[in-house]
Amino acid sequence: MNIHFIAIGGAAMHNLALAVASKKGYHVTGSDDEIFDPAKSNLAAAGLLPEEIGWHPEKITKDLDAVILGMHARKDNPEMLRAKELGLKIYSFPEYLYEQTKDKVRIVVGGSHGKTTTTSMILYVMQKLGIEADYMVGAQIEGFERMVRLSDTAKYAVFEGDEYLTSPLDPRSKFHLYHPNVAILTGIAWDHINVFPTFPQYVDTFRKYVSLIEPNGHFIYYKNDENLQAIAEGAREDICLHPYDALQTDKKMGVFGKHNMQNMHAAMLACEQIGISNEQFLEAIQDFSGASNRLELVEQQADRVAYKDFAHSPSKLRATINAVREEYPNLHLVAAMELHTFSSLMADFLPQYNGCMAEADVAFVYFNPKVVEHKRLTPITTEEVAQAFNSKNVRVFTDSAELQAALRALDYKDTALLMMSSGTFDGMNIPEFEKELLNK
Repeated sequence: MNIHFIAIGGAAMHNLALAVASKKGYHVTGSDDEIFDPAKSNLAAAGLLPEEIGWHPEKITKDLDAVILGMHARKDNPEMLRAKELGLKIYSFPEYLYEQTKDKVRIVVGGSHGKTTTTSMILYVMQKLGIEADYMVGAQIEGFERMVRLSDTAKYAVFEGDEYLTSPLDPRSKFHLYHPNVAILTGIAWDHINVFPTFPQYVDTFRKYVSLIEPNGHFIYYKNDENLQAIAEGAREDICLHPYDALQTDKKMGVFGKHNMQNMHAAMLACEQIGISNEQFLEAIQDFSGASNRLELVEQQADRVAYKDFAHSPSKLRATINAVREEYPNLHLVAAMELHTFSSLMADFLPQYNGCMAEADVAFVYFNPKVVEHKRLTPITTEEVAQAFNSKNVRVFTDSAELQAALRALDYKDTALLMMSSGTFDGMNIPEFEKELLNK
């Protein structure tokens, strides 16, 4: 099989390319107009790094059995146009995952928050119990070589299900293509406003996801979310419903926070559907310390601690800050976050952040006006951002150096430091900076 990846440098795409290349008899090529680490190093180590950066339609020939199109590619991509000209089979990332796992039992984790952590918990337990699985997850998990695995031998497939668009050719939500046997929804909090301009439209994509559960499948959902309750009430009669709340257990766990106990309960119910007992699950999950960048411990000393997190949307931000506050009630909580995603930088979406950082003692919010300009969004001001967050503890910065100076000026005695971003605060090495702050 000869397979070509258009936009091979993406986090998920390059992991899929590595997974496909590892299958016997598969030959993989790819291209992209930009490739950064870790994708660059990972592809180079596997001999898959393109010799030249850019698009090369001459690489698209009739010898290809399939082309896999990444979300980063645009509608006028010359390689994609050439593939269409030749009548080649073009898959999106989720289409190809489904094609490779359509005969397996598929567990798919969706929701506005907690997807990566819940998926990671399921995979962690399955691995500890020696249960083979194919998978796709949005972050690196300890003990797993890659973020994507495909095999001819696994009976199960576990996917993180994203509601964002499938590809430049396909406006469906990615998780609509997976047709789960076991579907999880962790909660619905409006996101991706550029794709779902109204909240009802956003809810509808989750309703559609549940309608695509395989016959006699299972729907696991957080029972205190009124939108999920309504979706469950309208689900097909053949679907078995499993509402859940935060897991109650006397065992000491490696993760903390109410949201993580909710994620853990969802993961336990999913594992139950494939024959893993609750006792087996709880024994296996005890030393799970989280997925990369999800409340990840960076530094701990006698009187201070630092974490980093991927949180950027309002629901994730609130849950992460509240979790650290609950875990360290006697420490001064310093929280810094970056508005970096499309939705978070839209003036119409900013009010969703109302009160999200209220539980922090000191709260810093950062955004780069150049990123707003690059995304072709209406400019926003520091005053608008501060007003949207609506708590007296919030200070807003548009200069990364000024933010760093403000953080350096603080005393970190008896402090919990939490830095949150899906970016890098404009080139900051977050773990190194946090260690510097705690050790100054």
